[in-house]
Amino acid sequence: MEDVVISVLHRTMVAGTPLLLGTIGEVICERSGILNLGVEGVMSVGAVVAFVVTYTTGNPWLALMAAILAGMIISVIHAFASITLMANQVVSGLALTMIGLGLSGMVGKPYVGKPLAVKMNDFAIPWLSDIPFVGPLFFKQSPFFYMAIIFALAAWFFLERTLAGIKVRSTGENPRATETQGVNVTLVRYICVITGGAFSAMAGAHLSTSYSKSWIEGMTAGRGWIVIALTIFALWNPGKAIFGSFLFGGVFVLQYLLQPVGISPNFLAMLPYIATLLILFGMGLRDRRRLNAPAQLGEPYKRGER
Repeated sequence: MEDVVISVLHRTMVAGTPLLLGTIGEVICERSGILNLGVEGVMSVGAVVAFVVTYTTGNPWLALMAAILAGMIISVIHAFASITLMANQVVSGLALTMIGLGLSGMVGKPYVGKPLAVKMNDFAIPWLSDIPFVGPLFFKQSPFFYMAIIFALAAWFFLERTLAGIKVRSTGENPRATETQGVNVTLVRYICVITGGAFSAMAGAHLSTSYSKSWIEGMTAGRGWIVIALTIFALWNPGKAIFGSFLFGGVFVLQYLLQPVGISPNFLAMLPYIATLLILFGMGLRDRRRLNAPAQLGEPYKRGER
């Protein structure tokens, strides 16, 4: 029985890892005042780039670097449109999603059905992985899992305890006052959007080089939209995102646990998105002042305006 519980919880951690990586990036992006609905597209680009590079070179770490670079480059599109051109951020983000999904489908088409010879294998931390129950669960995971936890804690510390983090948060709260303190609001927002793209691409790389050993079009399966909901659920706090991400990871795993019971597979496939809607509904009933949302989220800002 213990082995079954460990197996289920282990799969929950695996399923929640890409959600956590994507949420870290979206939190950083939104705390600067920029809403990015392009997570799904960037995640898909990261997944296909990581797969192609791994398939070609046999080096998943090189593939991860390539995916991050690709995610940062494609995120510049949204940054330029929403910050420089001050376009509607919702429209720009949706366009980025469509571009990313279309581009990944085109690039990945020749690789459909071709399995990877190597993948990002789990790494067991010496001694700690031998601890009963806890060891196999937390200390024998994919490197992506460890990176996700470390980056989440580092992002929390950065945003809450450093001067640079205060500048990011103040940019999202009151960019005009921030600018009077000598902070380049445009630069801060560009960096945050591009950083968010890097994390989304990492999430995609996890899906194609660690979670799976193959590429199929649409393998992100709506995870980018769940990331946006998780950002709200976590109250724009990377630390709280750890709990939310693995909670949703459990919802993904629940699909497979309930299949033998005879529940419709179509209904089970809907579970993560039903949970997303329920959480958004519940958060919408809360006092807006307690949500901790950046005051200027989604609002364009022109440098020097009064």
